[in-house]
Amino acid sequence: MADVNKLLTFTTHAHDAILERKLEMDWIDRTARQPTWSRPDPRPNRERRFRAIPEFGGRILRVVCLETDHEIHIITVFFDRRAREPK
Repeated sequence: MADVNKLLTFTTHAHDAILERKLEMDWIDRTARQPTWSRPDPRPNRERRFRAIPEFGGRILRVVCLETDHEIHIITVFFDRRAREPK
């Protein structure tokens, strides 16, 4: 679980996606800091974090991030229609 005191920072792409998709910052914060599950991203040092968002019909939010000692840098964020929680 990510440190709740770490600063969330965003790429320009992530910021644009949040505005375009009308995503709530609370959803992104919860997913980045307390994902239900996560997977490594194919790109080095990045992680895909997933969480169902009840306020959005239970759809699965994917947050791709790079976590350092000081911050969680959000690369991209979107609802992933193909994501399924591992059993």
